[in-house]
Amino acid sequence: MTEPSWHEKLIGGFRRTSDKLGDNLSGLFTKAALDTETLDGIEEALIASDLGPATAARIRATLGSARYERGLDEAGVRQVVADEIAAILTPVAKPLEIEAFPRPQVILVIGVNGSGKTTTIAKLAHLLQEQDYEVMLVAGDTFRAAAIGQLKVWAERLNIPIISGKEGGDAASLVFEGVKQGTARGTDVLIVDTAGRLQNKAGLMDELSKIRRVLGRLNPAAPHDVVLVLDATTGQNALNQIEVFGASAGVTGLVMTKLDGSARGGTLVAAAEKYGMPIHAIGVGETIEDLRPFDPQEVARAIAGVERLASSKNPA
Repeated sequence: MTEPSWHEKLIGGFRRTSDKLGDNLSGLFTKAALDTETLDGIEEALIASDLGPATAARIRATLGSARYERGLDEAGVRQVVADEIAAILTPVAKPLEIEAFPRPQVILVIGVNGSGKTTTIAKLAHLLQEQDYEVMLVAGDTFRAAAIGQLKVWAERLNIPIISGKEGGDAASLVFEGVKQGTARGTDVLIVDTAGRLQNKAGLMDELSKIRRVLGRLNPAAPHDVVLVLDATTGQNALNQIEVFGASAGVTGLVMTKLDGSARGGTLVAAAEKYGMPIHAIGVGETIEDLRPFDPQEVARAIAGVERLASSKNPA
């Protein structure tokens, strides 16, 4: 069986959102004109598809403009949805740039337990390896032996050096050692796993503050990036995590993972609209290659279901 392409996985990853949008739009296009009642229905459909009220209001306003006063069919509405989503996502689509000097560039990766954080670190490391960067890992989630073990397995598979210690160890000391060894080896990127204890915000903030102080002794510019991993299946909870981690951890960018057929992909748009944070990459599958910088146009069309609708009307 042939492995699906990235594009096919992307469309599949947003299937729940595009299907839900289609279901919610169904029956709204019985009139020629997009009157207030129809526009209200479309706006409600967009909100129900997890795109968020701000995005829904923006699209409603566009559909209500004079140029669409003669009405649109479902395909036309989906195209407008795709165009507006692309306009929201384009300014925040920013791949991680490795440009720190002196090296290494330190990337703290944060996120709640279960978000796919540790696996995402491995995928990110692989992505950077493909760009010919030397990468080192730090198993800084010392509160979970499973996280340490999992990251060690990935490091071995990718042939990447890793700094790790025992469960309950001091994460800041590991980071300090990582920067020392990374500097000595000429490593380009140091990716640091961190504890995902959202329920204890004070403890999380204290730990991250300690890591920052330790890093500051070696490189005042570090950490260069604080990347929050979000689970796309959690919907509104993902937005809450941006709020909490953004305030306590100084998040600089986002990675959204678990964009599979059950994901609430509209959350990606709602996050971009509400917070405007850089979105570095998205994950649409379980293999090591399934994390990539995202194309906002491609993602917008997948969310809106533009290509799937066209192919269903014009079967090969």
